[in-house]
Amino acid sequence: MEKIIDENKQGESLVLAQKEGNTKKLFIESYGCQMNFSDSEIVASILAHEGYNTTPHLEDADLVLVNTCSIRDKAEQTVRKRLEKYNAVKKINPSMKVGVLGCMAERLKSKFLEEEKIVDLVVGPDAYKDLPNLLSEVDEGREAINVLLSKDETYGDIAPVRLNSNGVTAFVSITRGCDNMCTFCVVPFTRGRERSRDPQSILNEVNDLWDKGFKEITLLGQNVDSYLWYGGGLKKDFDKASALQKATATNFAKLLELCAKAQPKMRIRFSTSNPQDMTLDVIETMAKFDNICNYIHLPVQSGSNRILKAMNRQHTREAYFELIDHIKRIIPDCAISQDMIAGFPTETEADHQDTLSLMEYVQYDFGFMFAYSERPGTLAERKMNDDVPVDVKKRRLNEIIQLQQKHGLYRTRQHIGNIEEVLIEKVSKKSEAHWSGRNSQNTVVVFPKENYTIGDFVNVKITDCTSATLIGEAVGYSENN
Repeated sequence: MEKIIDENKQGESLVLAQKEGNTKKLFIESYGCQMNFSDSEIVASILAHEGYNTTPHLEDADLVLVNTCSIRDKAEQTVRKRLEKYNAVKKINPSMKVGVLGCMAERLKSKFLEEEKIVDLVVGPDAYKDLPNLLSEVDEGREAINVLLSKDETYGDIAPVRLNSNGVTAFVSITRGCDNMCTFCVVPFTRGRERSRDPQSILNEVNDLWDKGFKEITLLGQNVDSYLWYGGGLKKDFDKASALQKATATNFAKLLELCAKAQPKMRIRFSTSNPQDMTLDVIETMAKFDNICNYIHLPVQSGSNRILKAMNRQHTREAYFELIDHIKRIIPDCAISQDMIAGFPTETEADHQDTLSLMEYVQYDFGFMFAYSERPGTLAERKMNDDVPVDVKKRRLNEIIQLQQKHGLYRTRQHIGNIEEVLIEKVSKKSEAHWSGRNSQNTVVVFPKENYTIGDFVNVKITDCTSATLIGEAVGYSENN
């Protein structure tokens, strides 16, 4: 739940420049959060060295891979339908191999291979480097599986192939796994314990992206604020590190600073933050560097301390308010977004009202809101009764959404009259005559194209808005251009 799932990107088939000499064709689709889309870029890079070029056409593929998510039931059901489609095509093209990657692969390994026999290989999130060996196993007529979770795999040595990229923005993974055992979430069981990537490999990737013309990066992890590099190893083992390792360790605030200094004209974002791990030095570092965007995605999940405890969240309502106060004091124009779950087991009307009152206090810019759905393998599924009726969940979720829309409109209206820097990313969905980009606060801005182009930093005067989008007119290039 703590990962942003972009519904517009679900099931995208990934396509990249063809590598000369490669003769085999790879069709790869991704579902779930940005971590999965980022992982698909790593997989494509590994397989490019094995003779595979990507294809957007399922029927042409020698190898079909689906990168999966176990966060929400909807994603799992969609993947199952896609596997049925793959196997229908496989009847026409028997030599085609079908594989499942990612979180769902780890969770349903034996079911896919042994019970349902709908795939040839199953590969967990830490085993992508083993793909060449696994494909050899399949070629020799054996089913192939590797879902072992690693204590040290970060793919820091793999240069991801940027798939379906606009050439302007890119994701850079900095951590893998998660140590937070939230009772609603399956991530610690599907992606393993938390470990951080060598900061030098991150800086190398950032510099390489700048050299290739990218203008913005998002540092990506299940929980970026708990990034901690002390020479390798799990975050939970830091207390066993040597005095020298502890003294020279790099935390998230330091990593942010290193990235900001490495490429002063490159915009830097990060996601996802966890309230318990976001420290004052991170907020102060954001305020110190103009190229670090004024936007924090800060999932809260509930406004009720009782429900937060049942979720095993490591923050309280009061601690969250204190953090919000620090952010607004240090970065007054910082945008904040939320994740919220309606109808968690045992949630009462009073708990729900606590959530609404928390939202009134923060007045988020935007949010990602869900009705609770029981996920197999989670602590909540094993130990709690999903006892809030569906109609109550829907009503509470609707009240949360309605309040968020009210706050979103309040926040966007505050931008009217401002001149704000926007990075042009693409043509507007609603008008071929307009560009679409985002300001520092991560709000979408649309404005007439004129002579500007994708990748330009443009100053835009905001003249109007909806609850989620700013509308304006360009007044010239920004200093960053």
